[in-house]
Amino acid sequence: MELAVGQEAWGRLVYLMTTAVEYPLAICDFYDSVYFLFFAMTDENVRYSREDLNEFDQIIQEKLVAARRELSFIKETLTRRNDSGTDTTASSAKVLEDGADTAEKESMNQLASRQMKFIQQLENAQVRIKNGTYGVCIGTGKLIPKDRLRAVPHTQHSIEAKMARRD
Repeated sequence: MELAVGQEAWGRLVYLMTTAVEYPLAICDFYDSVYFLFFAMTDENVRYSREDLNEFDQIIQEKLVAARRELSFIKETLTRRNDSGTDTTASSAKVLEDGADTAEKESMNQLASRQMKFIQQLENAQVRIKNGTYGVCIGTGKLIPKDRLRAVPHTQHSIEAKMARRD
């Protein structure tokens, strides 16, 4: 991606970087903020309205509640698996089951890890909503379509940018 930035634009960038008053930055991801600073300087600076941001915040909040509940269930399941219960008189035939139990534990740990990452991404999206940078693609600087944000509220890429990254 090439950016043609004139003298006036550089002055605005320096001003934004030193004051950070006009365009608050999302502290959670410095690189996204740098992209946003470049795109905030263009005349096509568009953002979602406060009503739209509130709608997205509500969607994210619902997904966060569901994700945290699922993570809690996974952790509870892992805790119960570690409890051997009262059956400590198992025979050697249980050795085969131990391998399956280990594989299932590993799978559950991977699920828990993915769920924690998803929760973190949703929380980062909430920070972007508060900072006013939510819904702006970090690859193109354009608004991400509302339908995409409703389906994947933690995304930072439009479909166009996502496809370009794959190439």
